[in-house]
Amino acid sequence: MANSKLPVLVLPHPLILLPTSRFTVPVSQSIGEAILSLIDESDALPVLAAVPVVEPPSDNNAPVLSEWGTAARVLRMVRPTLRNPRQPYLVSLHGLTRIRLIPASDPNTLPPELATDLALQDIEYPPAERIPSKETVDKFRHSALRLLDRLARDSTQHARKENFHKIANMLEDITSSRAPWMADVLVGSLDGEYADKLAILGTPDTEARLKLATEIFLKQTSISEVSKKIATAVDESLSKQQKEFFLRQQLAAITRELHALTRSNAPSSPLTPSDNSNGSELDDDEQHEADDMADLKRRIEAMDVGSEERKMGVREWRRLKRIPQGSVEHGVIRSYLEWLTAIPWSNSAPLSSDAQSPQPTKDKSFLASARAQLDSDHFGLEKIKKRLIEYLAVVRLKEINAERDAREEEVRRQSLTAVEGPQSKAENAADNANKALVPINKNNSLALVPGKTGHLGKKGVKGPILLFVGPPGTGKTSLGQSIAKALGRPFQRISLGGVRDEAEIRGHRRTYVASGPGLIVQALRKAGRLDTVMLLDEIDKIGQSNFHGDPGAALLEVLDPEQNHTFNDHYVNVPIDLSQILFICTANSLETISAPLLDRCEVIQLSGYTYDEKMHIARRFLLPKQLQANGLNETHITLTEPALLHIATRYTREAGVRSLERAIGGVVRYKAVEWAEFMDEGGEAKDVGRNDGAVVVAERPGATKAYRRVVEEHEIEKILGIARWDGEEREREARRGVVYGLVVMGQGEGGILPVETIAVPGSGKVKLTGSLGDVIKESAELALSWVKTHAYDLCITNTRVQDPLKFPDLIDIHLHLPSGAQKKDGPSAGVAMTCAFVSLLTGACVPSNIAMTGEITLRGRVTPVGGIKEKVTAFPPTHYVLGAHRAQITKVILPWANRKDVEHDVALEIRNEMEFVFVRTLKEALEAAFGKNTLAWRRDALLMESRL
Repeated sequence: MANSKLPVLVLPHPLILLPTSRFTVPVSQSIGEAILSLIDESDALPVLAAVPVVEPPSDNNAPVLSEWGTAARVLRMVRPTLRNPRQPYLVSLHGLTRIRLIPASDPNTLPPELATDLALQDIEYPPAERIPSKETVDKFRHSALRLLDRLARDSTQHARKENFHKIANMLEDITSSRAPWMADVLVGSLDGEYADKLAILGTPDTEARLKLATEIFLKQTSISEVSKKIATAVDESLSKQQKEFFLRQQLAAITRELHALTRSNAPSSPLTPSDNSNGSELDDDEQHEADDMADLKRRIEAMDVGSEERKMGVREWRRLKRIPQGSVEHGVIRSYLEWLTAIPWSNSAPLSSDAQSPQPTKDKSFLASARAQLDSDHFGLEKIKKRLIEYLAVVRLKEINAERDAREEEVRRQSLTAVEGPQSKAENAADNANKALVPINKNNSLALVPGKTGHLGKKGVKGPILLFVGPPGTGKTSLGQSIAKALGRPFQRISLGGVRDEAEIRGHRRTYVASGPGLIVQALRKAGRLDTVMLLDEIDKIGQSNFHGDPGAALLEVLDPEQNHTFNDHYVNVPIDLSQILFICTANSLETISAPLLDRCEVIQLSGYTYDEKMHIARRFLLPKQLQANGLNETHITLTEPALLHIATRYTREAGVRSLERAIGGVVRYKAVEWAEFMDEGGEAKDVGRNDGAVVVAERPGATKAYRRVVEEHEIEKILGIARWDGEEREREARRGVVYGLVVMGQGEGGILPVETIAVPGSGKVKLTGSLGDVIKESAELALSWVKTHAYDLCITNTRVQDPLKFPDLIDIHLHLPSGAQKKDGPSAGVAMTCAFVSLLTGACVPSNIAMTGEITLRGRVTPVGGIKEKVTAFPPTHYVLGAHRAQITKVILPWANRKDVEHDVALEIRNEMEFVFVRTLKEALEAAFGKNTLAWRRDALLMESRL
């Protein structure tokens, strides 16, 4: 190969200059000036090395030069004009032959001088081209002629077809020595892939180049044939659809004519009904279409004159009549009108199809029936039931006041009519048109018209916005259904879990394809009434703010009583009154709910159920439900009290009752299998007594196998398997350095957790283990600092300056909270840790029936634990108490500030079974935990506050 030096011009991606090809490329000003210098310095036209890049440049990677390029002659140079100085230089190049760059250093890096200037680089020319074999040339000629023929047939321009034919004629007569030249011409002129052209450029051997060109031409021919076939199939499908449409139109016209001819010839024949009862309701009939349009018009006319919804409906109706029925816009407008007329508007006239059931609030026994309905559906939850009864009482009083005001208005109008004398018919007609007379029925009750002012209307009771917060399975969602039953209103549930788009709440604007209203308007349409009960489920799991908007912020208008009477859905674009809707929200936690949204809701906490309540719920609700679901009745199975208590205590540990229901379902299904097998063997159902005390429902005559309907406690492990919890927390003993604290798990279930401490030889430090968070570690440091400060008063040290961890022996204290796999955090363990340190250092033991909780300060104050939000959600003290009651704790030490929570939330039976000690200081907590006069205090510890 011959070596030489040429200035290198880097071609921008995806430009490639092959030998025999020509094109014009824009260059920068610096490179353009360098080319002009070459032209001025040389007598003939200068020659450059046009080298392409392998991959397009990116922010992270510099462009990589190809190893092969083309020696190109500069044919023309165009400078930018004075009018447009920003226009780049244009250089016309003609490819001569292949060249190969000789890399100076790293072959994969672009020299920096090539980016801004024409730098001389060492190159080498390939050796003289060999004549390829005849077989290779024939294959190349065949593939190229096939590609040119396909391109000529697919081309729509006559000039391009002529060019393809001319090239084909040249190709048929070409010699073997000129075949590599023709390969470069064809690859450079056809629209191929960049990688294919780069591969042709990097193949100097003629035999290999022709084989590569043959593969490229075959591939392009296949792609062209498949593309043409797909385009032809699409055209045929479109023509087939148009043909089918016209045929169906003709078939519908023929069918209508036949029906009309049949009705006119035989109107009274019993075999030929005059209506269309034989046809399906899915038939595309013009009469159905006309009925739908007439119903739309009737609903628009029923809207209040002058209202926003009627103006919008009339405007869209006129647009609908002007647009052809086959137009896409016709379907969009009709869909909008169907949504607009399906929404219950506060001032619309009543329609026969929209007749509403009588209001149960008129009944004198309304409140008693509502209370009975809530009690029958839910056990306990007295605080929530009390709030709902208050709302229902207000609704009842508003109805009574509306009836009384209507009667007084009617009497006043009648008296005015009697005094003023008869009026003319025209005046009576005008007066009746302007006054909304309210009829009185024989029972002297107001015949309220739905949607008018007599039916609450705009003067109605604004529905409260209740937020039920509590652990899963405590009956938050089912409470909404009970409220709807008590009110006699429709119930709609909207699940907000995972909703991340603001348009899901407010609806999509009509400018978008397939737009529609939001979830609120959809629920209103399903309900058909403005005073529905709407449950917004899992409001704490709604999506956060993103590029789709903030769905939580969209709920601010929905749940604001001062704004939701003019709620604006983006799709409907007409103010909608939501003020009469009773909104009920549910959540498991308040942490993820924004402060403005939380401020609009009336928060009602649902604590977990006690074992007493779970037993009642299982007897009244869960067991009958599982019996019905599994094909049994109460005569087939009897679950004893010890067995039911064993299931609740050993197989479930939750605040709600879902796991309890699943466990009871497992027992019922086990007995269902036994009963089915017994009946398949020919057993007869009759009561038979046994000496073992168990009740036998049936047995076969002459057989020993019988079906036992009673489920005892010892059978539970056989049915449900080994118990998940073995009651370790009940098998406790008083030990030095061990104190039991109250904890709340992630889903709201309460329990006790031992705080264990031991003394080991060391250097006077404290070690904390058990997956503790930063806040609970700070509580341990506070507790140890307080104990060190009062070590002399507690007779642990002999002087005030002595460190209890260094006197009389040098020790370390290791504090551990079991269940190390669970993260623990929160400030409520301060009291328990202090008592554990005091027990370890003094030797006194805290009885195992005592548990405690509370946050402490450096001065020894005990602060409340409710409402504290650190790294985990804080729960009310009720959860702590329920966990202690389950663990058979008889004495609980709580902060003094939490006494009101216990009196308000904890059931009376639990307060009677347990002793509650409310403390203000750590000294009171120590006396309550260890007993009075158990710890030897040197003097009364005074709490002093220094003020400068």
